[in-house]
Amino acid sequence: MNFVEELRWRGMLHDIMPDTEEHLLKKATTGYIGFDPTADSLHIGSLVPIIILMHFQRAGHRPVALVGGATGMVGDPSGKSEERNLLDEATLEKNVAGVQAQLARFLDFDSASGNAAKLVNNYDWMKGISLIEFVRDVGKHLSVNYMMAKESVKKRLGNENQAGMSFTEFTYQLFQGYDFYHLYRAMDCTLQMGGSDQWGNITTGTELVRRKAQGKAYALTCKLITKADGSKFGKTASGNIWLDANRTSPYKFYQYWLNASDEDAKNYIKIFTFLDKATIEALIEQHQENPHLRILQKKIAEEVTVMTHGKEAYKNALNASGILFGKSTSEALRSLDEQTFLDVFEGVPQALVSRQELSEGLDMIAALSAKTGFLASNADARRALKENAVSVNKQKVTASHLIGPKDLIADTYILLQRGKKNYFLIKVG
Repeated sequence: MNFVEELRWRGMLHDIMPDTEEHLLKKATTGYIGFDPTADSLHIGSLVPIIILMHFQRAGHRPVALVGGATGMVGDPSGKSEERNLLDEATLEKNVAGVQAQLARFLDFDSASGNAAKLVNNYDWMKGISLIEFVRDVGKHLSVNYMMAKESVKKRLGNENQAGMSFTEFTYQLFQGYDFYHLYRAMDCTLQMGGSDQWGNITTGTELVRRKAQGKAYALTCKLITKADGSKFGKTASGNIWLDANRTSPYKFYQYWLNASDEDAKNYIKIFTFLDKATIEALIEQHQENPHLRILQKKIAEEVTVMTHGKEAYKNALNASGILFGKSTSEALRSLDEQTFLDVFEGVPQALVSRQELSEGLDMIAALSAKTGFLASNADARRALKENAVSVNKQKVTASHLIGPKDLIADTYILLQRGKKNYFLIKVG
C-alpha cells in the first residue's frame, strides 16, 4: 500500500518533505509521532495522529508512538498563544501511563509480520543528559537564526498582546529535534509525522539528523481538523470529547459523531474510518439521495465508537440512542449502566423521593404532581392517565399503578414520561 497516497486521497496530507514518498516505497520504514501527556487521557483530536500510525502499520511500516514524558515538562509553544502551566513529575507520570494504555488499544504491538508497533517515552533518554552536554552536543548544531525563523516562534514574538516566549519554550524544538536524532540512531527511524502545527519542530529534527549524524531524515504532517461552522473540532458545551470512557461515556462519544453536519461527515468518513474509497463514495452518494437518514453520520459513529471502545460499547450506545430518539422498551432502559442512563437523560428535571416513601408505594397521581411537580396539578395527572399518555420506565400505566422498589433503574431512578418528549426523573435517596 502507498501510505502517502492513502493519506492524500483521504484529504489528510498537509506538508511533505521532498522524496519522502519515494523513500517509503523503497522499503519498510520506521516512523514516529509524538503525543503530549498534558492529561491522563487523549481526546479525539489525537485520533488523527493515531489513525495515521495505524495506516502506516497497515502499509507494512513500523510505527513508533512517543509519549513526551520529558518534553511534557517543557511545554510546546506550537499553536499556543501563551505559555501553559508546567506539570509536576508525579502528574506527568500518571498522564504518561494513561496515554500509553490508550495507544495500546489502537496499534498492534505483537505483529507477527515484523512491523510491531513500539511505544517509547523520551524521558528514558533525556533524564541522563546534563545541561552542559545538551548545550554542547545539540545546541551548537542549530543557530538561533534558524530557530527564530520557525512559525511557532515568530507568531509568539510578533504578538504585542503577549509577554513573548520564555527560554523554556524556545528550547522545545531542540528537545523534539533531539528525539528524532535519538530514534534515528537507536531504531533507524527516518520519518517523523504530526499535525501541521508541528512542521517547524519536525524539520528541526531532520536538520539535526543531517548535521549531527550526517543522515537523511524525512517529514510529513497532516491537516488540523476544523469544523465547517467554524467551531472547534472535538469540543462540546461540556468540554473535550475524551478517549477515556470514564471521562466521556461511549454514549456521548457516539452522539458527538452522530450529530456531525452533512458537510463535516463527508470529510470525517474519509479521515476517521478505514473504509475503502469505493465504499466511501457509495455511502456519500446514498447520503446525498436521502440526507434525512443520516447514513454517513451513523456509519462514522459506528466505525469510530467500535474502534475506540469496542463492539459492546457501540451496541449499548446505539441502544441508548434509541431510548430517546426511537421506539424502545423497558428492558432496553434497564440494560443501561448508571452513567449512560444519566447521559441519556442529562438535563431532564428531577425530584427526590425517600426510600421509605417508595417502599410504601407511590400512587401515580402523587408521583405526577404533588411529589414531583412534573405535572401542574392532580387534575392534569388524572387527565394524562385517562388519555393513556403516561409511562413509567417506558411502559404505559393507568391511575391504579403503584410505583415501588421494583421500578428502580440502577437502584436509584424511575423515569416518568408524558407523551413522546416530556420526561421526568424520580431520584430515590
